[in-house]
Amino acid sequence: MSIVSALLSAPRALSHRLHVGAAMISFVLCNPAHAQDTPPPEKEPIISDEAFADAIPELPASDPAADPELGQELESIEEFERRFEQASTVSRSSASPTVPEPQTLAPTFWDLELDRPLPSLADFRLNEDLIAPAVASTSALNELRYRWRIQGLDQTRGFESFGLREQFSMLSTLEQGDGKAANVAMLSARVEDDSALLLRLLKAQGWYQASVETQIEPSTEDGRPGALATLVVVPGERFTFAKINVEAEPTTPEDLIERSVTLNAGDPIIAADVLASEALIAKRLPENGYPFAQIGQRDILLDMRDASGVYTLPIEIGPRARVSGFAAKGETVFAAGHLAEIARITPGDLYDSRYIDDLRRALAATGLLRSFSVTPEPAGTTNKDGTQNVTLVVDQTAGPARTLAATLGYGTGQGLRFEGSWSHRNLFPPEGALTGSLIAGTREQGASLTFRRANAGARDRAFELGASALRSDFDAFQATTGRVGALYSYVSTPIWQKRVTWAVGAEALASVEEAFDPAIGDLRDETYFIGALTGQVGLDTSDDLLNPTRGFRLDLLVQPEGSLEGGFTPYARAILDASAYTPAASNIVLAARARFGTIQGADSLDIAPSRRLYAGGGGSVRGFGFQELGPQASVPNPDFDPNDPDETADPFSLTPIGGRSVVEASAEMRYRFGDYGLVAFVDAGQVYRDTAPAFSDIRFGVGIGGRIYTSFGPLRVDLATPINRRTGESRINVYVSIGQAF
Repeated sequence: MSIVSALLSAPRALSHRLHVGAAMISFVLCNPAHAQDTPPPEKEPIISDEAFADAIPELPASDPAADPELGQELESIEEFERRFEQASTVSRSSASPTVPEPQTLAPTFWDLELDRPLPSLADFRLNEDLIAPAVASTSALNELRYRWRIQGLDQTRGFESFGLREQFSMLSTLEQGDGKAANVAMLSARVEDDSALLLRLLKAQGWYQASVETQIEPSTEDGRPGALATLVVVPGERFTFAKINVEAEPTTPEDLIERSVTLNAGDPIIAADVLASEALIAKRLPENGYPFAQIGQRDILLDMRDASGVYTLPIEIGPRARVSGFAAKGETVFAAGHLAEIARITPGDLYDSRYIDDLRRALAATGLLRSFSVTPEPAGTTNKDGTQNVTLVVDQTAGPARTLAATLGYGTGQGLRFEGSWSHRNLFPPEGALTGSLIAGTREQGASLTFRRANAGARDRAFELGASALRSDFDAFQATTGRVGALYSYVSTPIWQKRVTWAVGAEALASVEEAFDPAIGDLRDETYFIGALTGQVGLDTSDDLLNPTRGFRLDLLVQPEGSLEGGFTPYARAILDASAYTPAASNIVLAARARFGTIQGADSLDIAPSRRLYAGGGGSVRGFGFQELGPQASVPNPDFDPNDPDETADPFSLTPIGGRSVVEASAEMRYRFGDYGLVAFVDAGQVYRDTAPAFSDIRFGVGIGGRIYTSFGPLRVDLATPINRRTGESRINVYVSIGQAF
């Protein structure tokens, strides 16, 4: 019996063992009924030799006299090859009588056939005798047009709902070919590839008896000859789980593994579900104190009789462990003590892989390591509760510590502003950075030097000490200011966005500024010496630090200050910012913002112009220039020439002088499509002389903006115009910066 017939005659009671892959479940057949080799049974011949001879018809008699060759015996193969070689030699000598042939062994008839050149690929056609001449004739055009279809998927009871058709379309070579092939051979290869793809997708969803038959036939489209490729799916019966077995030692808590298994008896055997369940187990065990848990090789035994499978998963859970400490290896950028400050897991805590992952992200965020690993290693000691101790070993490789950075922005009234900086992020280990920066702009020029220690004493605490010199030339004020200050803060980071943040600090300033003197009706230089304390607290429930789509934020800044100009004048500045975000659709976010500010304890003229409250600009009320809103004073226009008889400029101009209270509000509709977005907005606000907002003479600005979303936040360009524009106000204001307006 042939191998094929032997397989076909095997019993249907076969068992199959499955192994789940990333994209499908493959299986190996085993047949315990034929485990031993047995000789095949002897079979009776289908027809006897005598019956076969009797069934052969007799040939008509021939006359040897008419054809003497019929009466002679056939020559041997050796005689035929010798005669063929002699005939070939005579033919060559007659064609070139003067050129002697090299003395070589004469090729046999079969050698000559092997020496014939193969036909070119351009002339080769697969199964052209099976395709209509109209299809084969397309070789003259060097292109075959085709259509394709799949039949039988409606029998899979949910093929569409699993998204398999979309997966097939993304991976299909027939789809990617866009209905064009060089020839029938190429089309046939694509059909075979897609047939195998369909089988993989079907088996990944539990149809392990599925088969796909293919057919290529002639077709006509738009009057042109072509081909139609058909893939016919025969899914068979879908396999389901008959039993779920997880082999593991007892855990604490007892149902830890049971709660992690998402497979149930009766569910279809779906590869993705099997992998997801095992991934969840592998995730939950290290999160609950089992750092050395290992998931074994699954086993799925299929029963072809009732299309069911028994799933078995062995698990080595290992010992339950607690963290005993930290250790540093390699190029120790961070010693064990600083690692303990960064980590949110402390000695004595139960091992939890979530905190280990958090430590990895924190180490990456420092930017000081080229590569690193965090590995638990047994410490060799056991605790009273039976848990074992592990040491978290951080193997480090130092990376570059120096950074060059630059930012560029523009705003109407604020001008063009470029800032470049150089930093050494670990000049004073650990994480003690020194940064020098320069500002070059049309309205601002300056330099600063800042020392900043990140993770100072605890995770996400930062200490800053800085000195700066800055010259500002805005419509609201002109100032040359020197500043020294210190700040200790607990702030949000891209790794861990805090719900509550705070900052405390102090600063001292010396500033020479142009201030409006009502006694002379003009600006004059004043020198201010200011000492200030800073207290800030924030509440953040938004879902993203740089591009929020839901939640709200509250931020309160309080600064008690004292000015020594003309005597000591104490006062306090307070600003409250609030913003909220809500999604209106999958790609539309509605955002709103409000801001209130007040200065208590001093008259406006006793406060340095740079410390007063202002409104207007890209981060305030768009549609107006930077710090343009609020009280204004009429001062002599420096561009007015009284000696010029043709002078057309106004002899006086209005300049903002700031106030002691401010109110602002903004509303935006943000529409995002991919990495781009559009924004429509309306802003409102005003500044007042009194310490409390009067909510009168509110000014409005409206506009649109564009966004380009990047990994470090959105790049924005906003265009805005004031409503009821007044004399001296720009019709169009442009703002370019990084990040949302709020």
